[in-house]
Amino acid sequence: MPELSQAKAAVVDITTANFETELLQPSMTQPVLVIFWTPRSEASMSLGSLLETITGDYQGSVKLVRIDVDSEAQVAAMFGVRSIPTVILMREGQPADGFAGALAETEIREFLSRHVPAPADPDESTDGDPAKPAETPEQAIARLQQEIAAAPDHAELKLDLAVAFMQSGNAKAAASELDCLPANLETDDRAKRVRGQLEFVDVLKDAPSVAELRARIAKDEGDLDARDLLGVRLLIDGQTDAALEEFLGVLKADRNWNEGQARKRLVAAFLVIDDAELVASYRRRMSSLLF
Repeated sequence: MPELSQAKAAVVDITTANFETELLQPSMTQPVLVIFWTPRSEASMSLGSLLETITGDYQGSVKLVRIDVDSEAQVAAMFGVRSIPTVILMREGQPADGFAGALAETEIREFLSRHVPAPADPDESTDGDPAKPAETPEQAIARLQQEIAAAPDHAELKLDLAVAFMQSGNAKAAASELDCLPANLETDDRAKRVRGQLEFVDVLKDAPSVAELRARIAKDEGDLDARDLLGVRLLIDGQTDAALEEFLGVLKADRNWNEGQARKRLVAAFLVIDDAELVASYRRRMSSLLF
């Protein structure tokens, strides 16, 4: 993928003094990319500059920080860094992924794409016809089934079909398509998103209807089990804002309810919602309730 822009992201130098405020806390609401470097290493300096350019394309949705292993050896030791440069991606206060050594730009962009939606390319058009109506899930299913029949070895099409089935509400068909994917697509963001949605669907087995759950809540606002299930139902129905509000409501009422289930619901929901701005907003609100 070519470089999208020449704008560079701001990079924050991490020390023991600002470790929590500039690295740990921000990672609760957005991905934080950490590069362990030293000015003695030309490779780490070059990689750092490349990361500034790449993350600049994300317009603030990815935070870039760096740790000088010479001056902040104690911080670097916390992560068990053994070689320079090393890059770690932090999510929810924990290392989520990483790599050692200098990678090419395309490899770094692919690495980031596994954790955060790729930035929009301003040069890409919308099929040349902005007035063209969006394809419905049912239309996508029909189209993809035809394309798979013509190219049965194209595994990416099967992943697209799983996504379309999930969007149409056919969870069983979506699960069947996912089970047929090759191993290299199991870690694709779309595959993980569908699997997360299927886990939410599984929660709703034998669960009351939306109307029944709302009636329970109207009768007893402290019925956290009903609010939790209502949030899941709303999420599956595509009402993401309303779903997240229910999960936040449970968290606000009792952060330790059912072994912290509200926080777990929110974190799981963030992984299945394909709206980076919405997710970032609710991550911040969740963080404000937890810290």
